[in-house]
Amino acid sequence: MFYKIYNPLKVWLRKMNQEKFTAHEREAPHSHLIQGLSPVIFTIIIGLDSWLLHWSTQLNDVVPLFVRWILFSIFLCTAFSLMYLSHKALFSGHEPSDSLVTHGILKRVRNPMYLGIMCIYLAFFFLSSSFIALAVFVVIFLVYDKMVQYEEGILEQMFGDAFLDYKKRVPRWIPKILK
Repeated sequence: MFYKIYNPLKVWLRKMNQEKFTAHEREAPHSHLIQGLSPVIFTIIIGLDSWLLHWSTQLNDVVPLFVRWILFSIFLCTAFSLMYLSHKALFSGHEPSDSLVTHGILKRVRNPMYLGIMCIYLAFFFLSSSFIALAVFVVIFLVYDKMVQYEEGILEQMFGDAFLDYKKRVPRWIPKILK
């Protein structure tokens, strides 16, 4: 797959802990650009559809505004909670940990920060009820899923069987609520 590192000597050195992945190397290529442009594009599209063009906002006639505000609030609060708990578990220092972090929210879901971001997009979809926004959300989700696949490839190289075992126990996107 595309997320493998193709320099065997570099991989071998990293496995021998003679060289470590920097924080930047652990991220998918162009992830900052993607994470910066996605909300801008989403906001422009949702704004055009919801307040100017009204191409796909038929649900606004069916779903009362207070229901949309309640769904918006639930998803936004969930998003901020996931992101806070993720930050608390992952970033106790300024650099990412050199050990596999599986405590806190990370024992329930592997990507709580990205899941929180997805919840923000869903919150705004529920508020606008724009089907075009929902389609854009699906595209953004697929892009984030590819970023996660890339980053999980790095984690597999860094932590080997420990990460593979973690992947078997903890879901990528839908949190395990009970256990």
